[in-house]
Amino acid sequence: MAKKILNIKKSFALENKSYLEDSVRFIHQSLTEIGISKKLILKTELLSEETIVEFARHATENAVLFIQIRRFLGDASVSIHVSGEAFDPYQGTILSEELEDAEEENAIRSILFRAHGEKFKYSHKNQINRARILTGQSEQSNLYATIAALFLGLLVGALMRIAFPGQFSDILGSYVFNPVKTMFMNALKIVIAPVVFFSIVTCVSQFKNIAELGKIGIKVMGMYMMTTVIAVLIGISFVFIIKPGEWGFATAGAVAIQQVSVDTNVDTSLLHAIVNIVPSNFVQPFLETDTLQIIFLAVICGIAVGMIGEYSAVLKEIFEACNSLFLTITTMIAKLIPVAVFCSVILMIVEIGGSSLLSVLSAAVTQIFSVLCVICVYGILVLLVGRLNPLKFFSKNKEGMLTSFSLSSSSAAMPTNMRICTDKLGISSKVSSFSIPLGATINMDGTCIYLSVLSLFLARAYGVEVSISAMISLGITIILLSLGAPGVPGSAFVCLGVVLKQIHVPVEAVGLIMAVTPILDMFDTMSNTTGDMATALIVAKSEKLLDLKKYNE
Repeated sequence: MAKKILNIKKSFALENKSYLEDSVRFIHQSLTEIGISKKLILKTELLSEETIVEFARHATENAVLFIQIRRFLGDASVSIHVSGEAFDPYQGTILSEELEDAEEENAIRSILFRAHGEKFKYSHKNQINRARILTGQSEQSNLYATIAALFLGLLVGALMRIAFPGQFSDILGSYVFNPVKTMFMNALKIVIAPVVFFSIVTCVSQFKNIAELGKIGIKVMGMYMMTTVIAVLIGISFVFIIKPGEWGFATAGAVAIQQVSVDTNVDTSLLHAIVNIVPSNFVQPFLETDTLQIIFLAVICGIAVGMIGEYSAVLKEIFEACNSLFLTITTMIAKLIPVAVFCSVILMIVEIGGSSLLSVLSAAVTQIFSVLCVICVYGILVLLVGRLNPLKFFSKNKEGMLTSFSLSSSSAAMPTNMRICTDKLGISSKVSSFSIPLGATINMDGTCIYLSVLSLFLARAYGVEVSISAMISLGITIILLSLGAPGVPGSAFVCLGVVLKQIHVPVEAVGLIMAVTPILDMFDTMSNTTGDMATALIVAKSEKLLDLKKYNE
């Protein structure tokens, strides 16, 4: 019954000496009633108490303290309003031995406010100081719900194939599960372009020195290229070690090749990708969700914001407000991730079925094993290059890895990954807001492994010998394709057709692996986004833009 309470309000007169004790007790009792965990209640109490003390210091005479507790979609927030003069809660004196007790207290309080990032918001309007404190209750519960939905979807999908094969399963898929999945993905597509644009504009506008941005950009691109080359080498190596599939089994008629249409005339060259970065108009990139073009526009706007004099401050506030708006909308949409995962997994099980041969499954296992090895490489890079504990990285990034795995979309998982970077890993938004959207576009380590493993597997299936020189050419082509791959769903599948033509394997061979591609996409996406976040972490550490205390919590 208590958990149904959605909105609780109460006021406290600051003239009453016990106002602080009474208000903190009210917050504690209210959060307990609506089901917030004890750990989060203690954190919220501490932050609320410091906020109330600071508001009381700047309050007008006979001011009244208003506190409102809200619960929405699993998250709880504490809103505090007091009439008074404006102040900057984030501006504190640097701690030193010469500070008086009062100054030292203010410095510690400002550090506390800054450390909570997006979970603490302050504003002053109409002579009223306002603060909103988020508890973040639903983060863990949403993660557990997603895991449960994944396994439940596997179970329901298997039961549908066994107990309700044929038309009934098709009807459920067409009229129930597929519409839900499509609606969820469409909802995410609504916010992808605004999130990328406003986050990068906000990020770039923070740099007072453009050379600083260029330095970070070079490091990010260097890391992305290094992990891409490693991914290609790992993929090719494991094909030769494991040797998935019988040599030439496809030519013996053992498998019926599904005739599919793959457009190999798509221009995926690096030159085309570079030229296409600059759009012909401002609106088209947002309509087509062309991420590279959106990034270009965002960087240009971010640089320009700092160059227009008196309007810079106003524009920065507008862009920051828009960034917070779309991140909040994304958070609301993300509450439905477990439902989308449940439907997606059922569709995957029903459509794939049991027709895939052992040879194809062996190729899939090779691909998955290669992806897991690349993820281990990320951990080694975090340890050796970043000099950080990789176990902390994977532990704090488990939500992002699961989200990417479930959604099979780097772009769809981008808002979640950006939140994890700042809130859990302690990476400055100067780095994460630039590297994560860029990585979702050009850092395709999972795609490189997909192209390496499956192109060589299909060459084995058709008995095609691939020479050393052809192998080197293949590796270079795959690296370039990962940078210039078209921004369409199933782009790796399209690129595979291009690679097969290069090594003289019939394009129709892609029909062999079509059934397992949805599963492989999930692992590929997880690899892509994990590489993005590992790069952001390492670059942030090298640029001293990493909150080590938050990372090591």
